[in-house]
Amino acid sequence: MDEQKLREFLSRFKSGELGMEEAVERLRKFPYEDIGFASVDHHRALRCGFPEVIFCQGKSKGQIIEIAKRILDESNELLLTRVDDDVARSVISVFPDAVHNEVARTVTVERGTKAGRTGLVAVVTAGTSDIPVAEEAKVAADMMKAKVTTIFDVGVAGVHRILSHSKVLADASCIIVVAGMEGALASVVGGMVAKPVIAVPTSIGYGASFNGLAALLGMLNSCASNVVVVNIDNGFGAGYVAGMINRGKS
Repeated sequence: MDEQKLREFLSRFKSGELGMEEAVERLRKFPYEDIGFASVDHHRALRCGFPEVIFCQGKSKGQIIEIAKRILDESNELLLTRVDDDVARSVISVFPDAVHNEVARTVTVERGTKAGRTGLVAVVTAGTSDIPVAEEAKVAADMMKAKVTTIFDVGVAGVHRILSHSKVLADASCIIVVAGMEGALASVVGGMVAKPVIAVPTSIGYGASFNGLAALLGMLNSCASNVVVVNIDNGFGAGYVAGMINRGKS
């Protein structure tokens, strides 16, 4: 139950519109609801500022839809990650207001009053091949109510490209840098700004990149003190944390 839903619940109960039996039934599944194959954490929005996110990989369509239904019963927001096209079509057939981002592999739902985006999170990629992970980060930060801008294909092989975006980077409250290969772009950006840089290594690269391990280790060994690192291809984690940082800045 998110804050808006909780306020509505209390208002209806105080006015007598919501009966005691229905109120007890609503509270019975607070803070979580056991549906057998999942324990849906309805309290997470109040604890952490955003409802539970559904990681779809490894889940059946039926499981995903049932969890989504339970979340939307108590929240106006829903985020699904690692969604394939078949699952997305099934979800949209049940929730017509859902939005599928094919590149990010996400499905989102936003209902009720849509708060305006604030602050600025910049999402930067070294190459075009890194865009899917960057798009996942963008969607997550956007759902956290951050204004998001993207800067694509500005890797260190042509360092003048990132230097031309200095003003945007300076204006951002937080920067996400998504890079494969050797992952050097995060250190370059970290040396340009006085703000947090969240580095996301991707599994893009030739054989010796070891599916992102080379970029991960390069980012972990960054000489820029403002660089922190999430796991390989974890655009969602970067976007979520960037959104939290942005909230504190805006």
